Amino acid sequence: MNNILETIKNRRSIREFQKKEIPKEIIDKLIEALIWAPSAGNLQSRKFYFVFDEKTKERLVEAALGQNFITQASLVVVGCADEKIVFRYGERGKNLYSICDVSASIQNLLLVAKENNLGSCWIGAFDEKEVSEILNLPKNLRPIAIVPVGYPAEKPSVPPRISKKETIKIIK
Repeated sequence: MNNILETIKNRRSIREFQKKEIPKEIIDKLIEALIWAPSAGNLQSRKFYFVFDEKTKERLVEAALGQNFITQASLVVVGCADEKIVFRYGERGKNLYSICDVSASIQNLLLVAKENNLGSCWIGAFDEKEVSEILNLPKNLRPIAIVPVGYPAEKPSVPPRISKKETIKIIK
């Protein structure tokens, strides 16, 4: 059985991809990873767009401030928060919970991608309005993350981490 902590520690942001198609069985696993993430009130206030179309990927590069490696990936996943959650949780649901829901799903996606020898990179730097137009999103969906996924063509080194002492405060 795969050790989840080892998968977490060995995952890296990949910005160079091989031009190699991802098998349907692995795409299905990525979808499962997204939909089985926890969500506020189990409302699952999120939607994901799987982009394989090259022209759409090129347009996403423009919206993502010229991050060209997006076009190298076989798949680009755009995670969107569904702001309809406001009916149950008000503004906090819209401005926080729905974003947390997407974030939990994306983390699952990143880990399942790594487990299946795929690379990925969580991109947050992009023009939301432009991405919404490119994907023709309904008004209730807000793009939160763009995640290129594919077979890595690089092996980045381990990035430094802030110490446990600086990160964790234990209260007894």
